Amino acid sequence: MTDWAKRRPWTLRLADRLGRGRGRARWLDRLHRPLRVAPPDLSDWQTHELAACCLGHATVLLRLGGKTILTDPVFSNRIGISLGLLTGGPLRLLAPALSLRQLPPIDLILISHAHFDHLDRPTLARLPKHIPVVTAHNSADLIRDLGFQRITELAWGQSVHMGALTITAAATSHWGARLFFDRHRGFNAYLMEVAGRRVLYGGDSAYGEHFRPIGKVDLAIFGIGAYNPYIQAHATPEQAWDMAHHVQADYLMPMHHSTFRLSHEPMSEPLERMERCAAGQPRRLAAIRVGECWSLPNIPVATAG
Repeated sequence: MTDWAKRRPWTLRLADRLGRGRGRARWLDRLHRPLRVAPPDLSDWQTHELAACCLGHATVLLRLGGKTILTDPVFSNRIGISLGLLTGGPLRLLAPALSLRQLPPIDLILISHAHFDHLDRPTLARLPKHIPVVTAHNSADLIRDLGFQRITELAWGQSVHMGALTITAAATSHWGARLFFDRHRGFNAYLMEVAGRRVLYGGDSAYGEHFRPIGKVDLAIFGIGAYNPYIQAHATPEQAWDMAHHVQADYLMPMHHSTFRLSHEPMSEPLERMERCAAGQPRRLAAIRVGECWSLPNIPVATAG
């Protein structure tokens, strides 16, 4: 059935259109009320050289070198294709730790790939359009019509600079298609470097040796959920822990857990297994639960200019 659909131009056009909704008419989504968590205290946010807050799923608020970075922003109650008055896809179980109105000023948006749980057009439509966006190659068309003024596509190994901050796209073991036919789209991890600090945002990735050439990082942010039965696309907590060793990460921040039911493992299992991995080094885990923040202590602010 899928192969037949791929050969019909009208089905391809329909699928593409279903993946491009802005969420404006999906009022049925708003009837769902996910469980709320206590919002993090950001009163001293701008004093940190390196800090991270877990806002839910793969949405991380980063403070690095005087810049505030938002990864894969997804604030919607449901993710998936547009079906008019509602969204066809998984419901959000935990609300974002911060609402869009509670976010601090954002200097950069990072999009790892075009999957609905990472590139959420209804969320992007509500974010300020002056914010620069860095995304995977062949995916800017999903963002450009929303009004963003500065969009940069990166393929693996390519870099972009924001003042002293350098963002480099790195390889992952995943795939980039938003729907079943657009496999030309890229999928990235991102290495961020400034003032001697290095942070690796891993995007979605199965286990592999692909991160090892990156070298040592201060903070690795890796997905730990949706591995059963999708082990070919997502790492287990144990594999994420091993990949953190590949980059000699001082700290590991787990993501991609507790927010959407995307696979068969119990919702609490990824974090439980992650904590068992780190039982001998619990201080290496950073902001493991939605709403938690972490920062390197006693380090003066470095600005990126």
